[in-house]
Amino acid sequence: MLKDKLKTIPHLPGSYQMRNQNNVIIYVGKAKDLKKRVNSYFNRPQVGKTAKLVSEIVDFTYITTATEQEAFILENNLIKEYNPKYNILLKDDKSYPYIEYIKKPYPKLKVSRYLNIKKKDNKTLFGPYPNVYAARKIVNLINRLYPLKKCENMPNKVCLYYHIGECLGFCEKNVDQLKLQTMEDDILSFLKGNDKILKDKIMEKITFFSDNLNFEAALELKKELQFISLVLDKQKVEIHDYVNRDAVGFYFDEGIISVQILFIRNGKIVGGNNDKFYLISDVYDEVNSYLIHFYEKHEIPKEIILPEKLNREILGSILATKTLIPQKGRKKNLVDMAYANAKICLEQEVNIIRQDEKRSVLANEELKELLGLLVLDRIDCFDNSNLFGSFAVSGMIVFRGGRPAKKEYRKFKVSVDKNDDYNTMKEVIYRRYYRALMEKTELPDLILVDGGENQIRATLEVLNDLHLSIMVCGLKKDDHHRTNQLIGENLEVIDIPKSSDLFHYLTRIQDEVHRFTITYHKTLRDKGSISSVLDHIEGIGNARKKELIKNFGSVKKMSEATLEELSSIVPLNVAQNLLSFLEAREKGMDKKEDI
Repeated sequence: MLKDKLKTIPHLPGSYQMRNQNNVIIYVGKAKDLKKRVNSYFNRPQVGKTAKLVSEIVDFTYITTATEQEAFILENNLIKEYNPKYNILLKDDKSYPYIEYIKKPYPKLKVSRYLNIKKKDNKTLFGPYPNVYAARKIVNLINRLYPLKKCENMPNKVCLYYHIGECLGFCEKNVDQLKLQTMEDDILSFLKGNDKILKDKIMEKITFFSDNLNFEAALELKKELQFISLVLDKQKVEIHDYVNRDAVGFYFDEGIISVQILFIRNGKIVGGNNDKFYLISDVYDEVNSYLIHFYEKHEIPKEIILPEKLNREILGSILATKTLIPQKGRKKNLVDMAYANAKICLEQEVNIIRQDEKRSVLANEELKELLGLLVLDRIDCFDNSNLFGSFAVSGMIVFRGGRPAKKEYRKFKVSVDKNDDYNTMKEVIYRRYYRALMEKTELPDLILVDGGENQIRATLEVLNDLHLSIMVCGLKKDDHHRTNQLIGENLEVIDIPKSSDLFHYLTRIQDEVHRFTITYHKTLRDKGSISSVLDHIEGIGNARKKELIKNFGSVKKMSEATLEELSSIVPLNVAQNLLSFLEAREKGMDKKEDI
């Protein structure tokens, strides 16, 4: 069927979508010539990740476009829509901090993170700052040196910041406009690259404190000056036009691409971003697509300097910025620097990547073969927890392609409030997959339960009632609470060598679901424990109980608090009663509550 379909593909630009046996899109690509590109997957030997992709392809679809540029845009939209597993391996979606200057209604500085950098009304972004500590320290220092608005809300009258000269008194609405304009000019000039302004301001303050014998404050500012000098003078580039630009370089080896982007702001390299991902398609197309994806979530500079063979025209058009491929000179040196960094990053980490792949992706493939599954992309794993029948909860974790998908973890409060693992499992499995059927969300290829025969039977009973055919296995632990056996759907013990990567992979899954569930259980138990303890104190109702929990968070912290600290929340006599009760509790007079 595929051979006949391959013959019908037109020689046109467009996007193609590879599908597995469940009709799930596992890879989205784009091509200048769809026929040549799609056929290339099947008419030649493949290695690495491409070979694994091809082994899972059962069908493909494609959408033609008028131009290659439209194909890039379509590919990017489809990747966001379907999140195919072979398009996201090893890619990190980092969001870098920026220093944000808010001009109206009142001038203010803060550190912000934007996943989608867009023009903000009355806001100006400076960055990115790969070192978030440095960004925060710079903002704090500017706030100390200049009388910007510090508070979040608008007080009725001027606060302490005004009286110590660190705020112009914006709540009074009679701000000196000349001072305001001078301050804004200084701050924006510094953030655009004029280091001298801030350094002179710090020296002015140091001199003032020294003359007034406040040597402690002067020494503190001297340390700030040294930090600013270290951060801002770290690395300068010999391009003095102060244009914000990025330099791109990439290196390819052993089926993995490393892309390095250097951030150059106001003539200085302020940091960079490196991502590594597996090669599935043409190396240049992969890098072009990666850059489009990257700049959807990061600031687009005024200029992007690219290496040879990347599609400068398409990238410039889609990103709406100036792109160029320098042949010589200082800008070519920047591209060479980005290339060198990309190569170093890949060479340093390729062994780590391979080991991680062996422990996760390849172990997941081994589990698929062992269980006779055609597809094993998603695993749902469940664990139950309770304390003598109280605070019964369950947790579900998800592994995709051998790695945890933490955004899909789920917590369940269980109505079966007794030590009944069988019915607890039935309730949770029913709630999880009945909802999945109603909402038509993705189902797993395998369900793992933390336990043995009882948990497997309970799960299968519910799945049969819901008319779902999903394989179920159990993970049993030994007397030392270590992963011991994999129990199959027919309750047979599946032998796995304990030194194998597969055994360590299953142990990792079991440890992760246990950690996730126990953490949730402890949270509920602590809240319930605090609440039940406070119920015994005369004078503490719901309102005071909420305030105590809000301020102290645990019984232990309440018992460690002073009478003065407690009486700031509740009346003195109530605080005395609370302390007496907690002291008696510590001595074991109420052991039942302590449990």
